Amino acid sequence: MAADDTFCMSSRETVIQFVRKLPEDMSLAEIAREIELLAGIQTAREQAGRGEGIPAPDARKLVDAWVSR
Repeated sequence: MAADDTFCMSSRETVIQFVRKLPEDMSLAEIAREIELLAGIQTAREQAGRGEGIPAPDARKLVDAWVSR
């Protein structure tokens, strides 16, 4: 699934396609985390499209700070 394809599909269809590509032996908790990450990425893309959020360099600094903890 290409990144742009998720904008053309409903949320339900996006999750169905995503889950189909996951390994068969993933636990429900792991699948839930993956879907939560997918939802967060989708939200971030929508915010960026509206000009909201923080610039990428600032986001990188935050991630670096989180990783170094």
